[in-house]
Formats: sequence, C-alpha cells, structure tokens
Amino acid sequence: MQQTAADCQDVTRTTTLAQRADRHRLYELSVQCPEAEADFLDQCYLGLRGRMPARLREDFCGTAALCREWVGRRETNQAVGVDLDPEVLRWARRANREGLEPSAVARLELVEGDVTRTDSEPADIVVAMNFSYWLLCERAALRRYFEQVRRSLKDDGIFFLDAYGGYDSYRVTAEEREIPDEATSFTYVWEQASFDPITSGMLCHIHFRFPDGSRLERAFSYQWRLWTLPEIRELLQEAGFRRTRVYWQGWDANGEPDGVFKPVESGEPDAGWICYLGAER
Repeated sequence: MQQTAADCQDVTRTTTLAQRADRHRLYELSVQCPEAEADFLDQCYLGLRGRMPARLREDFCGTAALCREWVGRRETNQAVGVDLDPEVLRWARRANREGLEPSAVARLELVEGDVTRTDSEPADIVVAMNFSYWLLCERAALRRYFEQVRRSLKDDGIFFLDAYGGYDSYRVTAEEREIPDEATSFTYVWEQASFDPITSGMLCHIHFRFPDGSRLERAFSYQWRLWTLPEIRELLQEAGFRRTRVYWQGWDANGEPDGVFKPVESGEPDAGWICYLGAER
C-alpha cells in the first residue's frame, strides 16, 4: 500500500520532536564549533611553524565535524578521522556526502579503529577534542595513547587536545543552555551525574529537551576520568613530547568567556574553565 502525503503529515503530528530528533546533529549544534577550532589550529601552527598545516588527524572523531571543516577550507588540506563506533561513522560518511564537494570528500578518510593502535600517514596536527581521551581512565593507557599520537605526527607536528576543570567540575550538577536552530530551538542539558574523589571517575550525560515538552534523555553518556592539567602535561612529557603549551580562554567586558585562547604560564581558579593544550613532537 502506497503512503500518501497526508499519511506522512499524520505521522509528523503524532510523533514528538524528541522522537524525530537526530542526536548526532543535535550534538554538533550544541557542543561543537569546528570553524573556531580550525581557526585556532591554523593560527597556532602558523605562529609556531611559519607555515599553514595541511594534514590533520582527528582522534575519537565521532561525526568528524572538524574533519569536514578542515578539508572544506583549503584544497591542499587532508584529514583522517578515527573512531571505534561504526554507527557514528556511518552518520559521518552521510554528512560528508551531503555537505562537501566531491573533491573534498576524496581528501577525507574515516577509519573504524582504536586510536591507541591505528597507524596513519604522519600528520601536521593530531587532535583529541571534547575531552574524548578522558575515556582512557588508567595512567598507563593514556600514556600509551600519547605515545601513539607522537608516532602519528610529522617531525614538526603538534598534538592539540582540550581539558576542563575548576571547582564545579567535581560537583554533581547539571547546566542548561538554549540552542537556536532553523528547524526548532531546543535545550541542551549537560549533567555531571556522579564523581568519585578517590579515582576521579565521572559519569556524565547529555540530554535534549524540546518546545513540545518531549525529551531525549541520556542521548550520550560518558564514563571517564577527570584528568588534571599537571597529570596530562606530565604524561605528555613521559610520552616524549618536548614541550607543551596551555592556551587559556580570556573574558569579555561583560565577564563572559570571549572564545580567544592565548598561551599562559598560570591560570585562574575559576569555578569552571576550558583550555587547549598544544604538545610539540
């Protein structure tokens, strides 16, 4: 029996926004800003190496949003994204076909694999963003990953990763943020559901709430370790990186984060902060 346009409209009316939502698209809208990240990588690499980077590897790539942005901004750019999850990689491949020119798609490779074991052509830049490497909760495991990253870089390559902290990061708490969208605005909820001060183990969830009252609970969940900056920098040094810089976010005139990250030697004891690290091979 053929489905009519009226049938499709009835389905739309009887399903909720949460049921029709694409959780990966919502994640990109809520959590990621690949344009700003690519700008940051370009500026830092150019400032340190005197040339623009070309080859990027995105570990724990998920939807590979940064890879898409990277190959889309210059014809000389290449990217490889690595992730263990076949479902999100299928989503990423579809997004690549829909959002990129064929020539850009040809310069983007997605690999289903373990980032601690996957070899690839040496890159100018390797990134691990959105605190993804915190899934490696044991010191030995994180060091092995950093050693693998170092092997994946060119001689003058740089590894960029992010971190967050502050006294709110140790709390059981939740924060909400309204996200504008062309289709329908929604609410992004970040929940720190538990924290163990003995192991620094955390359980975190992302939820989405919609104007019709429907909710997408635990769209994403993370069991990870809250790594501190001294621990991360020490492990990078043990893995062979010769220097690590910390890039701290500034503040605007209204006391809000300004999105500008600059190298610093000391930070401020804020309730919540986010920074980047750049480790030179």
